[in-house]
Formats: sequence, structure tokens, C-alpha cells
Amino acid sequence: MSFDAWLTLGVTVVILLLLIKDLAPPDLVFVAAVVVLVLFGVIDVKQAFAGFANPAVITVGMLFIVTAGLQETGILEFAGRRLLGGTKTENGALGRLAAIILPLSAFLNNTPVVAMFVPLTISWARRNDVSPSKLLIPISYLAILGGTCTLIGTSTNLVVHGLMVDAGIKGLTGRDGIGLFELSLVGVPYAIVGALYLAFVGRKLLPDRKELIEQLGEQRREYLAEMLVSPGCRLIGQTVETAGLRSLPGLFLIEIDRDGATIAPVGPDDVIQSGDRLIFTGIVSSIVELEQIPGLVPAADPSYEVTPAKQRGRLLCEAVVSSRSSLIGKTIREADFRAAYGAAVVAVCRDGHRIPRKLGDVRLRPGDTLLLQTRPHFPRAHRNDPSFYLVTDVPDWKPLRRDRIWLAAGVFALLLVLMTTGVVDIAVAASLAAMLMIGLGCLSAGDARQSIEWSTLVTIAAAFAIGTALETSGAAKAVIDLSFGFAGQFGPWVALAVIYLVVSGITEVITNNAAAILMFRFCVEIADRFQVSPLPFLIALMLAASASFTTPIGYQTNMMVYGPGGYKFTDFMRIGGPLNLLVWLVAIVLIPIFWPFRP
Repeated sequence: MSFDAWLTLGVTVVILLLLIKDLAPPDLVFVAAVVVLVLFGVIDVKQAFAGFANPAVITVGMLFIVTAGLQETGILEFAGRRLLGGTKTENGALGRLAAIILPLSAFLNNTPVVAMFVPLTISWARRNDVSPSKLLIPISYLAILGGTCTLIGTSTNLVVHGLMVDAGIKGLTGRDGIGLFELSLVGVPYAIVGALYLAFVGRKLLPDRKELIEQLGEQRREYLAEMLVSPGCRLIGQTVETAGLRSLPGLFLIEIDRDGATIAPVGPDDVIQSGDRLIFTGIVSSIVELEQIPGLVPAADPSYEVTPAKQRGRLLCEAVVSSRSSLIGKTIREADFRAAYGAAVVAVCRDGHRIPRKLGDVRLRPGDTLLLQTRPHFPRAHRNDPSFYLVTDVPDWKPLRRDRIWLAAGVFALLLVLMTTGVVDIAVAASLAAMLMIGLGCLSAGDARQSIEWSTLVTIAAAFAIGTALETSGAAKAVIDLSFGFAGQFGPWVALAVIYLVVSGITEVITNNAAAILMFRFCVEIADRFQVSPLPFLIALMLAASASFTTPIGYQTNMMVYGPGGYKFTDFMRIGGPLNLLVWLVAIVLIPIFWPFRP
């Protein structure tokens, strides 16, 4: 091998070691590696930074914004709550999660899908006395499996598609790269088999553990909140149980005030009516969740903003009443927070205990903690106010743009139509959808920027340059000569099985995008060696690079459920190991059928 080839292989090995040991962020590792290769002349500057202009990178970035728009308008939350609301059993919940997460992940980035469903599932688990550890690993695995069903299911698929376009490799459609649903030929059976494994085998291997938050729940502050059922609220006409208000996580409905009459204790069959005042006691995170139900508004303060447009200019804050405060001795109704502070009282907490009276009649004492809806400047303006000991904002609260929900749904439908028909390039379609999300007010420009995982884009763009170096230096060809020469006597089918296992192993310890880009050139070289089509190997690459089930560190969604589920590292090995082997068998059987080896 030439010096350039040895250097490129050395740099690649260092990349793998740094990522496996987690000694530096992936984006920093890849950019540093690219700089080294440029300094030694393995690639030129144009090749080094060509990845940043690659349509695949642009598409991934724009899809982050599209998904954020769907999340900001409440579409994902609405789907999740509607889905889980009517089931009481672990098996029923798992089946419903599969029914929505698989299709959602086929068209949306996995990370926000899992981010949305983790708290929804934990909430459902608490209400139904089911350990969250029985459902959180399946959520991550289902999102991964769903991502293998379409071209836009994961950024990995788009990255490999972009590499195929650059290399002029055509899919079954006859165009460079693959079509939106081409991967579905094997991805859908792949996902179905994985979901069936989780339903009948995996769930028996899942641990039964309490999450840390649940163990500490009794130590958290309990607030008193009084909510008014406004006309048009979706809860009207439902019983307390069907409305999901019975045994809420960290929240208890203690009474209903109806036209001056009190219903207490509240039974599960009591029907909610317009104008009811529902009195709850619970923790702040659950009060926040309750406050986001459309048409259910705090009753103690008429200044509370309920319209989505006005709520977006508000914050939710906690403020502790000081011993010198002028509020002491006044009821919340008398205090007139709107006039004094431009704020509205949502709930009150006293010494962590339940206050046995209606919220508006509570007389304030030193040390009372108030949950307030405020203007943006409130924390800064009143942080040193002698009326309060402490003022902090509530990070969990963010008003949804529900008034834009149908616009967001329409933009997403347009995106699918454009991608399916191929009227415009996939990068153009994604960019158009992202700009419409911002332009139509589904999310702000600032939120759009924050939704983009810039480190992911930098990693992908820089990794393109590493792939170019592996090809131009001859390193990829040399490694294939040394590592896969034995497969010559067995044929391309054995090579396909081996390359899948190798990629699947690598993606357990480094990012899936990095694994896909680093192995792309090897897949092409193997196809050249056998004088067959590279398509089977590249489809296997897409699937294997996403098949990270055995460790929590190989895929971001696994890490997202690791802590909340109270899992151990070995839980992923015990459940994900058999799943990895099962989907491997599915892949190596089906791939040659739909993408034959013939050149």
C-alpha cells in the first residue's frame, strides 16, 4: 500500500478508537481527521469540504426543522395521547406504541419521536401501575425499526443515498440513489419481525424496575391548582376516568365545584361539565401537563392567557413569598397579581402539603411557593424583589402552537407528496417544507435553528471526506483484499452476511452515520471484487448501520431511555442481542431477492 493509504487507515483507526472510548465529540474527531488528511495531501481542500454542500446533509438539516414544527404544534403529543388513552394493559400499550411509532419514525427523525413518547409513556405507566422499564426500550427499538422503512426514516439512509448519488449508483427506480419507498421492500418486513419479537419474546426479557423519579416522587412539592372547564374543552361530557384525570402521575383530583355545589370525593364515573371548577393537588411537572389541555384553564386569575398566540409571549415561573412581602395576609384573589406584577397565579404550594381550600381563597403566608404565568421579563425584573425570596422559571413549560396544527399537517403532507412523486429533488422538497413551517408560524426562526442538531450535520459532512480519502488513497481496496478475500470461495451472499455483521458491530460503538460513511467504500469495493451490483451491499449497509440494539451507546434513542428506564448496560445486550441476529437473518434472506447480485 502507498503512504497515503497507510495514513488514511491509521487516521480511520484513530477515529474509531476515539469514538469507542468517547474521548472527544464525534464532530470534533472527524473535522480534526479531515484537517490531518488535507495537511498530508491525501485529499485537497475542495474534497475536504465538499460534504458540507452535499444534498444529503441539507436534507437532514431541513427535516430536523420539519419534525420540530410537528412537535411545536402538538401533532405528535395529540397522536400519543389519543393512542395510549384507551388501554390499561402493558401488552395493549406496547401494541399501540408499535402502531404509531413505526409509521411516524418512517417519516420523521427518530430523536424527537422518542423524546415525545418517553414522558407520555412514563405518565401512562404511572397511572396504570406498570414499570416504565417494560416499555421504554421497546420505544427506542421501534423508532429504530421504523426508520429503516423509508429513505427519510433516518439520517443514515439519506447519507448513504447521497453517497450513491455522488458515485452514480442507481436504485430500482433507475435514478441515482434510491426512491422514497424502495427501502420499504425489506424495511417493512424487517420492522414487522422486530415488533413481533418485542411483543412475544422481548417483553419477557425486559426488567421490572421503578424509575428514579418515581422513587423520589413523595419528596417533591405539592401544589394546589384550580382549573376551569371552558366551553369547547375536549373533556366536556367525559367521565373523570375516560378523560384521563383519575390517578394522574403526581396529581390528584380532590373535588369538583359545580355551580356552588361541591362534589367530593370525586368518583371515576362523575361526568365533567362545562363551567366545572376542578381542584387538583400535585407536583409542578404534572400541573404543567394539566395546563396544556386545551380549554382547561386556571380559575383563580382571570388574567391568565389562554390563546396559543398570546401564551407564546409568556413564561411559567415559581416564586417564593418572602416574610417582608406585601402579599402576606391577602387571598390570591385580593392580591391582584395582574395589576401588581403582570402575572397570573396557576397554583400554590405550602410546606409541601395540601391546602384544604379553594385556590382563590388561600391567604398567602411567608414561604408559600406560587406557580405564575408571567411576562418574559418577570424573572429578571423580580429576582431581587423583596416580595419574593426566589424567582425561577419552569423549564418544562412551553406553550404549543395549537392554532397552527392543521397548517403543520398540511406542510408535512405536501412534503410526502413531493418526495413520493419526485417532482423536485428531495433536498428541495425538505427545504421548502422547512421554510413553510417557519413562514406559516408553526415554529419560530429561533426554535428552528435550535432544532437542528448541528454536531450531527458537521459529523456527516466531515465523514464524507474520510470516505473520499479511503477511496482515492486505495485504502478501501487494500482492506477488502486482506479482510474479505476468503469470501471469494463462498460468493457474494456470504460477503453480504459478513458486511452486515461488521457494520452492525461497528455501529454499536460509534455513531450510525459515521459507520455508514466509513463502510460505504468497502461495500463498493466488495461489489467490484465479485463483479456484481453494489445495491445489495448498500441496502445492507443502510439497515445494519441503524441496527443498534445491543448497547445503549450506539444510538441516541437508546441513550434517551437508558436513565429514565433505570436500565443496566446488560439489559440492552440481553434484549437487543437476539433481535440483532433475527433482523440480520431477515435482511440477508430478503435483500438478494429484491436487489439481485447480478451486475
